[in-house]
Order: sequence, then C-alpha cells, then structure tokens
Amino acid sequence: MTDYGHDLLFGTFITPTNQVPQHAVQLAQASEAAGLDLATFQDHPYQPGFLDTWTLLSYVAAKTSRIHLSGNVINLPLRGPAVLARAAASLDLLSGGRVELGLGAGGFWDPIVAMGGERLTPGESVTALEEGIDIIRGIWDAGNPERLVVDGKHHQVVGAKRGPAPAHDIGIWLGALKPRMLRLIGRKADGWLPSMGYMKSLDELTDANARIDDAAAGAGRDPRAIRRLVNINGRFAAETSQQLLVGPPAQWAEQLAVLALEYGMTGFILAGDDPNAIALYGQEVAPAARALVAAERA
Repeated sequence: MTDYGHDLLFGTFITPTNQVPQHAVQLAQASEAAGLDLATFQDHPYQPGFLDTWTLLSYVAAKTSRIHLSGNVINLPLRGPAVLARAAASLDLLSGGRVELGLGAGGFWDPIVAMGGERLTPGESVTALEEGIDIIRGIWDAGNPERLVVDGKHHQVVGAKRGPAPAHDIGIWLGALKPRMLRLIGRKADGWLPSMGYMKSLDELTDANARIDDAAAGAGRDPRAIRRLVNINGRFAAETSQQLLVGPPAQWAEQLAVLALEYGMTGFILAGDDPNAIALYGQEVAPAARALVAAERA
C-alpha cells in the first residue's frame, strides 16, 4: 500500500469550447454547487475552437466564490514563465487564494511553432519546464532581496523584479508520464497530474510513484509532500460492473478509495461536460469516498 496521507480532492476537467462561451463557466459553477474542490480546463492556445484558458480562468474566478481553479495543464511553451508567474499570483490574490498551476512541457509542436513557439525535443522540453519552474518560484518569492537570475537554455531572467507573492502556496502540478518528467516532479514540483486514459494498467501508477519518490528522496525532499492527482473518465450506470468507474456512485467511491489507499492518488478530476454527472460526482461519490478513506486510515 502507498498512502501519502493527503486529504482527498475532487474536481472537474471541463472543455473550454467557445461555441457557447458561457457553457464552460456554467459547468464550473455547477462544480462549485456540487461541492467539488476544483474546476480545471485544458490549455491549447493554438486551438481556435477553444476559449483562451487564462482568460477563462480569470472570468470563472469572478463568477465563483469557493472552488479552486487550474489549467489542466498550462502550455508553458506559449506562456512565458515570468509573466505566467505574475498572472497566477495576481489571480490568486484577486480570488482569495483559489488558483493552482498545472503545467505541461508541450507536445503538439507543429501548432506550437505555428503560434510562434520554439520547437523542442522531448528532452529540451523537460529542461525548459524546469527552468520555467525556477523562474515562477523566483517571481513568487517576493520577500527575497536578491536579484532573480535564471540563465537557462530556453528561459532566462536577468534581474527581474520579484512579486507579487500569491495569496496562498500555489501548487505546481505537472502533467507527465515519462521518466525524466517524473524525476523532475520529485525534485521540484508540488504534484503529479497524469491522465488515466493514457495508462494501460494501474501498475503504471505504482511505477511512476516509485520514480517520483526516489527523485524526491535524492533531492532531500519528503515524497509525502508531493500530491498525486489524476484525470479520470467514467460512466454512471445503475448496475455494478468489473470496469473501473463504470457503475453506480457507490462503486465509484469504493474504487476511488482503493486508488487513494493503495496507489497514493488523492486528487480525482472527472473529465466531461455533463452537469448531471458533475452533480452525482460531487454530491454522492466524493463524500462516500472520503468516508471510506477516513475509516480505513482511522
């Protein structure tokens, strides 16, 4: 068993389609009304069918009062880390500490280049992401009197002014599956945010957690400080089944409790744009899963 002991988080992964611009906003509001902790949106700035994710996050923050918000995940190749750091801190201050920062290294390089980004190899993209994290944390370190200098291969700042500090400790969660990215999470990130749909089996969670833990220990960090979240897909049904997350809410709760207690995953972000599923997830699955995990931990 691998239980890192974090409180459970439940959220939604909403498509930021611009065909009906208010729809994504309404789904975020539905997520808050259902008692969920987090509403997230994918970030593909080269996709003309989507609203700009950072603009959407800002608008949704003004239209909600409690729920936390994040990109899932923010496309760093098209969003400069120093400006992104100030944007995240500013929105965190304006929203009362409700912003988290899911980050990605990029992957769709043809459209990224078409939008003016730099084409990177997989290895270069990880290096660029690590440099970006250093810059973001440096900007947030507003009380540090030293000049902020990061002389990276892909991102540089030379004496940039620090600040503002965010309202709370914003979590930097990396969307990743490959070994080098997992090691970066262990060294420098606050959380791991993969998508279950890209995994062939739950054993991949165990293997990835081990890589993260080893890298964290090697960097002098406590592996338990790193939250493990996951994007999930599923379907509510009247009858139970042997499939993962295909069945009634009680089955979902039991299976998510197993993922928490045996695989270390403590953040569950449901992909989909069905308000009825969002309501069931927040009102029935989340409290039941929390109760099961609390009872087992006790």
